[in-house]
Amino acid sequence: MRVLILGDVVGRPGRRAIRDLVPALVESEGIDLVVANAENAAGGMGVDIKSAEELFSGGVHVLTSGNHIWKKKEIYSYMEKNPFLVRPANYPEGAPGQGWVEWQNDAGLRALIVNLQGRVFMPGHVDDPFRCADMLLRRRNSFSPVIIVDMHAEATSEKNAMGWYLDGRVSLVYGTHTHVQTADERILPGGTAYITDLGMCGPSDSVIGMERETVIQGFLSQLPQRFEVASENVIVQGVISEVDEATGKARSIRRVRLQWKGSEH
Repeated sequence: MRVLILGDVVGRPGRRAIRDLVPALVESEGIDLVVANAENAAGGMGVDIKSAEELFSGGVHVLTSGNHIWKKKEIYSYMEKNPFLVRPANYPEGAPGQGWVEWQNDAGLRALIVNLQGRVFMPGHVDDPFRCADMLLRRRNSFSPVIIVDMHAEATSEKNAMGWYLDGRVSLVYGTHTHVQTADERILPGGTAYITDLGMCGPSDSVIGMERETVIQGFLSQLPQRFEVASENVIVQGVISEVDEATGKARSIRRVRLQWKGSEH
């Protein structure tokens, strides 16, 4: 099974880039499953129904998220109806939606996609992501040997620890949230593909997707600023991984970085 995992989608530029670039990439690379993190897809903060539907129509099969999933209230009921938009599994019981989804295509390929949120330097009080992962694997690993984990976290150490913790038990662990692609992609000894952060799908001439002058002014003044999504030099970042669907072991992982030449309209 060949899987394309895309980094945090930032606003309209990121959505348009995926719409224009991903279908051709899927065809040229023989991709079976596309997963993207959508927590910044609507105006750079949160995801709404329109942005989720645009990403699905652009060829993404599963959308994961993170702490910003709750910014748009309309998405609460949408998650209850559409399990392919996933929120972090380690939120308290009763949170809208679910933290995992069982994906299957017409050819019979299957994968369990799990979303977790870190606790180091992150807002909110979520449950332990490590024990949450253990619980989900006990309950859901019979669906498929192919298990993909989005570890949405701030600290590189926490993401790295999750990779080692799940090595040999899942197919792929990757980090999201920080929007800067790391260069540490590898296959861990137990057969789990790992990268600390996928990067982002959005404007790279920015500060993690936002207009850079506004962000710089915020650091200089220490006053609240209204951030706007930037628009220059839009890229699509992520990884392509090949996984043995019989064993769930990863065979390869490589970084993807594509330049978008299109228009937002």
